[in-house]
Amino acid sequence: MTSHSTQSPRAGVFLDRDGTVIVEKNYLSDPDEVELIPSAGKAIARLNRLAIPVVIVTNQAGIARGYFPESRIADVHSRLDQLLAEFDARIDRYEYCPHHPTEGTGDYRIDCDCRKPRPGMLIRSAAALNIDLTKSLMVGDRPGDLDAGANAGCQSALVLTGYGASVPVGDTGPAVRRVGTFPLVGDAVDAWLALAGLDR
Repeated sequence: MTSHSTQSPRAGVFLDRDGTVIVEKNYLSDPDEVELIPSAGKAIARLNRLAIPVVIVTNQAGIARGYFPESRIADVHSRLDQLLAEFDARIDRYEYCPHHPTEGTGDYRIDCDCRKPRPGMLIRSAAALNIDLTKSLMVGDRPGDLDAGANAGCQSALVLTGYGASVPVGDTGPAVRRVGTFPLVGDAVDAWLALAGLDR
């Protein structure tokens, strides 16, 4: 088996968490409240079967704001893993930003490079998983998600779940290389796979 170091970088899919993969619950911190959005499990399983890395990239300013401890993130992601396993699906890497530029105190109150729309989480994951950002997709329910994808060099897709249900479709800032706007994450993934010729 070839090691990452000798393989060409591959396409990956970056998914926002709240409102894209799981139902938006304001500052979610209770694992029992984790609820998959329809199509998410099947879409992630399809990407897994195609050996396309799947990365969750999520802003979690509730940590900076003191709404819940950072340790709660692992509990929520563990529950998400359980729900995805029912679809034979898995997340290859979780990235979260606990910071906020103006709220909170201490180390969490910083103007970081990882809070979307900045691309830090995507860039870190791409380096760790040998992902070619220019071949990759970022899916989210907010303009900031699409802008993070654009800032990393990815294609992007808006979903009409979560905040996407109320974001005017044209009002998505300077995001470039848009695949389109879709009802659900599964629709966005299917469209991107077809466009990239990966829908085998």
